[in-house]
Amino acid sequence: MARLSIHTLARWKREGRRFAMLTAYDHALARLVEQAGVPVVLVGDSLGPVMLGYDSTVPVTMEDMLHHTRAVARATERCIVVADMPFMSYQAGADEAMANAGALLRAGATAVKLEGGSAVAPLVRRMVSAGIPVMGHLGLTPQSVNQFGGHKVQGRTPAAAARIIGDARALEEAGAFAIVLETVPAPLARMVAERIDVPAIGIGAGPDCDAQVQVLHDLLGLYDDQRQFRHAKRYAVLGEAVRGAVRAYVDEVVAGEFPTEAESFPMEEETLGELRQSARA
Repeated sequence: MARLSIHTLARWKREGRRFAMLTAYDHALARLVEQAGVPVVLVGDSLGPVMLGYDSTVPVTMEDMLHHTRAVARATERCIVVADMPFMSYQAGADEAMANAGALLRAGATAVKLEGGSAVAPLVRRMVSAGIPVMGHLGLTPQSVNQFGGHKVQGRTPAAAARIIGDARALEEAGAFAIVLETVPAPLARMVAERIDVPAIGIGAGPDCDAQVQVLHDLLGLYDDQRQFRHAKRYAVLGEAVRGAVRAYVDEVVAGEFPTEAESFPMEEETLGELRQSARA
């Protein structure tokens, strides 16, 4: 079965068809996400805080991204796999950026995602010209969280909003096939979506984007309340379900109730008799 094409997303935009995008970082969950009908899976550098326990995405390395991208690519057959380019994998120089993007595609990614607007447009154009599909990312760009002074809504002032609109146009002109808008006012996201011909994918950007992306672990409720963000809706509370299952396992082991005969392997009586006889010899 062939993977979806990035051109399919452009067609969906023209047809007014919305779509969902989710993060996945490992084989098991990526497989479930695709089976649930998600057409675009993001191997986000959010794996830093979500999977590796970092305070931000900044410490994530290319080795981290390649490792998780391979796992997700092996798990999926149909969906588009987008891999984030981590901090300093593309900022230091165009040649290094091209090599790193190529490595992610060789690891199984369909496309790469990088943060920034007009400043990275020349790099986006070079990547696209080389056959590397690129997704843009504007608004709250997590790799710049130290510069922003925290996770703050972007584009609130007329000048900041105009800059985001201009950056979106620059990315589209450079060849980006979609643009993520993170933590921007909903009216601004709508203006961007109306002004570009590629899908605008929102996260904390209101209901008028062409698509939405969320972190899977937020959606599943795998972390406690301190990890819940305003833009994330919790569709399940699997964290408590996991704790409950593990508690039940611990209790049964301590009580001698697990394993039972059903979870054990028998031995033929004749073989057992021979074993006992040889043990007495």
